[in-house]
Amino acid sequence: MVWNPDQYHLFSDHRLRPALDLLSQVHLTTPRVIYDLGCGTGNVTSLLSKRWGDSIIVGVDSSAEMLEKAKNDHPALEWKQADIQHFEPTSKGHLIFSNAALHWLDKHDELIPSLLEQLIPGGVLAVQMPNNFQAPSHQLLYDLALSNGWRDKVGSLVRPAPVHKLEWYYDLLSSKVANLNLWETTYFQVLGGKNAVLEWTRGTALRPFLAALDSDEERNTFEQEYADLLLDAYPQQEDGSTIYPFSRLFIVAETESD
Repeated sequence: MVWNPDQYHLFSDHRLRPALDLLSQVHLTTPRVIYDLGCGTGNVTSLLSKRWGDSIIVGVDSSAEMLEKAKNDHPALEWKQADIQHFEPTSKGHLIFSNAALHWLDKHDELIPSLLEQLIPGGVLAVQMPNNFQAPSHQLLYDLALSNGWRDKVGSLVRPAPVHKLEWYYDLLSSKVANLNLWETTYFQVLGGKNAVLEWTRGTALRPFLAALDSDEERNTFEQEYADLLLDAYPQQEDGSTIYPFSRLFIVAETESD
């Protein structure tokens, strides 16, 4: 699946805010090795570098397009193309940071404990995941994909919500770590443009569905049907803005020290 860095960055201020909120809860002083999993174009990786300038920091992503922009924008940092589903670095990390990436992956009962195993004793796993899969922006997309006209072409892309309830992560992690900080936040994002929520999802949730269609005509038709549904679900305010509530789940887990 090809990523479009320019589309993703249309709302970079809103996408960056959760990363800053996550970073504020990481209380490490001098982590020697940091991995940024799902680093995308490297904006968050550069923030990690500014905070811990003496650390070895590696941005990891599966997208060549995203990493190309990361290398161009932040040439002094280290970048690695790899599948984070099976992340096994040669050197264990003091901090594994992942902002808005792990929700693309399944089997969190295996994935997240495996990430803990890639940390040194006393290391920290810091994760932020969108948790908006029950919102109209996502449910309307899934319902459309499963409708009679589209089921055979893109219905197989609809999957159960990959992010579990906060209590599920507590049960998964509480016995495995020394300290665990979990929280959820709903950001009431004010977006500009005629169909702002469509523009948002073009950079994320809508992408795999359009990529699976065979022609521009099919892609245009599917997108227009989805766009019409979104306009009804997210009407513009009097000033032309759209309020788009977006929920996110946060995990900061510190492993046992020696």
